[in-house]
Amino acid sequence: MVRIILAIVVIVVSGYSLITQTFELMPYYMFFLGAFMLVTGFVELQEDRKGFWGYMNIVISLFLFFFTYRISYRTNRGVS
Repeated sequence: MVRIILAIVVIVVSGYSLITQTFELMPYYMFFLGAFMLVTGFVELQEDRKGFWGYMNIVISLFLFFFTYRISYRTNRGVS
């Protein structure tokens, strides 16, 4: 259920950014995409499919969270 909600939020925010050509919502898009990947990774690991993709989803989500923080920090502080 959480994966479906996060997937819908990611699609709506990215679609809005694509149609309007505004990229102010990019940190939010990356945050929700990271949350979606994290939830997907945990679901993969809980379903006893302890393969490569469960761990890879978690690593990718941490990567997205890190860059979401970097983009938000630089945007809010005025640093380029």
